Amino acid sequence: MSRFTSHMDIALSEARAAAARGEVPVGAVLVSPSGQVVAQAGNRTRELNDPTAHAEILVIREGCVRAGSERLPDHDLYVTLEPCAMCATAISAARIRRVYYGAADPKSGGVAHGARVFTHAQCHHVPEVYDGIGADEAEQILKEFFAARR
Repeated sequence: MSRFTSHMDIALSEARAAAARGEVPVGAVLVSPSGQVVAQAGNRTRELNDPTAHAEILVIREGCVRAGSERLPDHDLYVTLEPCAMCATAISAARIRRVYYGAADPKSGGVAHGARVFTHAQCHHVPEVYDGIGADEAEQILKEFFAARR
């Protein structure tokens, strides 16, 4: 039996880096079946002028390039905030094995809130989902970011 190793600390570091760039502080890490970090990123929507440049999308894109495939079976994704509907759909399309996320997102989430993408009949692949991993720290990063802008 293998031992669980969380990679949320890397995702949290990416979220802090995103905040420092003026991006909404969300970070993500994609991990291979062997437990190696394949890709890590923070949001870059403003920097790239790309509304799809969420942390999850960026690591899925890089992971697919490295794998030479549009699918990433047996890969795990760590993300500091509950994925939105767009990201949840991309996670399903990429056939990600497990999603670990920190803070819940009642306003824009697409996993446990809102669209609940993985519960739809049209969803072709449903990953295992684990929430609350590093939630307190993820929430604090988000609260500090938005408090500084109000």
